[in-house]
Amino acid sequence: MFKHYFEQIHNVEVWPIISLSIFFIFFVILIIWVIRADKNYIKSMSQLPIEDEAKTFEESKSPAS
Repeated sequence: MFKHYFEQIHNVEVWPIISLSIFFIFFVILIIWVIRADKNYIKSMSQLPIEDEAKTFEESKSPAS
């Protein structure tokens, strides 16, 4: 069914190559960013959900003034 539709598209064979290229380039850039990222920044970002949850828990335990 789709074969008929794809046959009608001009230069359809280039789209898979473009898609693969975009996918590959994105993940290569992502890997480079992860390797070069500041480790202190990553550690502080990983602690944010824990710190936020701890603050919320402490606020709920303290008596209201």
